[in-house]
Amino acid sequence: MDQFPGLNFTRQTVMVTGASRGIGYGVARAFALHGASVHILSQGEDVHDAAATLTQETGQDVTGWTCDITDAARVAEVFSQLPALDVFVANAGLEAVTPITDQSDAAHQRFARVVDINVMGTYLTTRAAVPLLGDGGRIIITASIWGTTAEAELGAYIASKHANIGFMRVLAKELGPKGIRVNAVCPGWVMTGPALNTLKEMACDRGVSEEAITDEISASQSLPGVQDAHDIALSYLYLASALAANITGQKLNADRGAVQG
Repeated sequence: MDQFPGLNFTRQTVMVTGASRGIGYGVARAFALHGASVHILSQGEDVHDAAATLTQETGQDVTGWTCDITDAARVAEVFSQLPALDVFVANAGLEAVTPITDQSDAAHQRFARVVDINVMGTYLTTRAAVPLLGDGGRIIITASIWGTTAEAELGAYIASKHANIGFMRVLAKELGPKGIRVNAVCPGWVMTGPALNTLKEMACDRGVSEEAITDEISASQSLPGVQDAHDIALSYLYLASALAANITGQKLNADRGAVQG
């Protein structure tokens, strides 16, 4: 009987953006634990501490890079120093509450920054990664279940995640002839720093406790409970593995059954 290939990324090189913490950190850690040489990128200097910690934890080489992914020149500079890549994970993103009724300049700037990071940043880093990916390369974009549905007062974030899914589908068609697969993971609620901040703002706006919001989220899912960054990382490993060799142009909801379709 033929043996199916497992989640082994030995001798493969992976870049994960937005990986100093949260989902990106969990994804980078998972790839390193499964044998990959990993590069991580984030805007803050803490990316270097994260890389050192991951190297110590996993025994694999993990290198950190600082970069504002909306800065095209800096993105080009960083990617020009990278080796050939097997997997690129466009994970960096910003989540913020942006109610349309907020007419302040700060609200406008916040909306623009979310879109700039989540849409233009994803575009700029993916564009820079493509020349480093050969036949058999894989791109995975972190979208969101809110890229397929909606929630009040999250206009910038939800619009940007719809854009991520559309961008992924275009790239799958465009890069397929080059042998590059492109997919997206759509996480549901994952207890990361940005998600916790959103949860706090939602609780404050509604005048209820954060625990009440968390209970409401859990109750809306087919499977109760809220996942963490390490839980969701396996979805990325699967899409990057030979197990998903015939999958491209698809979004994978990893949301404990919160959204169907």
